[in-house]
Amino acid sequence: MYKAGILGTGYYLPEKVITNFDLEKIVDTTDEWIRTRTGIEQRRQAAKNEYTSDMGVKASQMAIKNAGIKIEDIDLVITATITGDYPWPSTSTIIANKLGLTDIPAFDISAACSGFIYGLKLAASLIKSGDYRNILLVASEKLSAITDWTDRNTCVLLGDGAGAVIIGRSDNGEILSTVLHSDGSKIDLLFQPGGGCVNPASEETVKNRLHYLKMNGVEIFKLAVEKMPEVLEKALMQADITPDQVDFVIFHQANIRIINSIAKRFNWPEEKNIVNIQKYGNTSAATIPIALAEAIEQGRIKKGNIIALSAFGAGLTWAGAVLRL
Repeated sequence: MYKAGILGTGYYLPEKVITNFDLEKIVDTTDEWIRTRTGIEQRRQAAKNEYTSDMGVKASQMAIKNAGIKIEDIDLVITATITGDYPWPSTSTIIANKLGLTDIPAFDISAACSGFIYGLKLAASLIKSGDYRNILLVASEKLSAITDWTDRNTCVLLGDGAGAVIIGRSDNGEILSTVLHSDGSKIDLLFQPGGGCVNPASEETVKNRLHYLKMNGVEIFKLAVEKMPEVLEKALMQADITPDQVDFVIFHQANIRIINSIAKRFNWPEEKNIVNIQKYGNTSAATIPIALAEAIEQGRIKKGNIIALSAFGAGLTWAGAVLRL
């Protein structure tokens, strides 16, 4: 069995910035309301002809460079996304093609906001087994494509962006644990009702705005506060790591109140809590790898640090992980 670790990280954010003041002009909301309830001040929006695969490619190129490997050293691509370029085929195959990779396996994971940790679990297992040497794990989302800009309860939350990591055989860094959960009985709390075989595209589904994201924010908040610390405790136990041994924690960037309440529960001080929700909002599967890559780029997270991760999202899915960089 080989050790599986993160060899390099990368991220990409679109140029266009949408502030809370911009949203005040299109829906009944205020900057103060958004900031005090979510912690979000602005978010990024991809250009009309800038797709999930394009953002994923740019994040991937940065991760490949930082890992010190060549593109041709990659032998598997996994992409976590709920906003793929097309319903099918997988966006991973498109990313691989745009990177110049041919004849290697590539597939997507649809676990919403927990998608990156789901991918981490799978990639680490495949490295440990010896089947693969270098896996490109991408999390890329163009949530603006499924955002209802007339719904003030959801449009203020979402942003576009991508994060990527190279997972490979490692002598020092290691993915110490990953814990995954789901509950399919509550999908109606957060989902996109239109576009699948239940509600295939029609004049009626378009008229009823079923192709946009729908969310019961109150219930999702309650469950996230319950499930994220629960799964993180399991991940810490599995890794044989105590909360005080953790150098940094990165929660899914969905709501600052969720993030701060869980950090407080584990007695983690503010300086251990990596937060960038104020700049980018909720980018679903991409939030954790973006925050990780940005913190490494800033010199905040360094080699040897122990990092705890936790996420909650549609599915419902929730996941936790512990890694040594």
